[in-house]
Amino acid sequence: MDFNKVFENNENWIAEKIRTNPDYFKDMNKGQSPSLLYIGCSDSRVSAEELMGLEPGEAFVHRNIANMVISIDLNVMSVVNYAINHLKVNHIVICGHYQCGGVKAAMQAQDLGILNPWLRNIRDVYRLHRDELNQIKDEQLRYDRLVELNVQEQCINIIKTAAFQEAFIERGIQIHGWVFEIKSGKLIDLKIDFVKHLKDIQEIYKLM
Repeated sequence: MDFNKVFENNENWIAEKIRTNPDYFKDMNKGQSPSLLYIGCSDSRVSAEELMGLEPGEAFVHRNIANMVISIDLNVMSVVNYAINHLKVNHIVICGHYQCGGVKAAMQAQDLGILNPWLRNIRDVYRLHRDELNQIKDEQLRYDRLVELNVQEQCINIIKTAAFQEAFIERGIQIHGWVFEIKSGKLIDLKIDFVKHLKDIQEIYKLM
């Protein structure tokens, strides 16, 4: 990468935006009112706004290794609470992707140092769904299915929060689980029934 080219690209981007809309940056400077929170993977091949065809200001974005929502991670929990309580988003998207290095690394029998406690949460997803996953003989297909199940579990982790439960009661906030297929560029909706999951966990996780 030629870093000098970055600033040239920036100038070209500014010129193009102003050419199509002279007030583009003036309007952006007024503030943000995104309708959705997107939580995705840090993988460099998965660009949040681009894959959804959205402009800056339309999505509040958080990315980390393997699109995790961990209750003791103050970073992601601050993002979730700010998006729900202050930005008043009505949709939350957890988006994983096939060929996820984080998911694959979690299933390797090796010491990955500081990554160990983070990736342990993916191992927990495998443990919860071990019977289903162990029946899949093809290793790559098993990893793909773990990617999907990890997305589902992170959606459930959002549902467990007081912020989500309150927003669901007050304004019917929704959560969606997607997977990005890198080889085709397609977004796949896992059609997670979050209302069913909410009912299933309320005995233990009901906070509102």
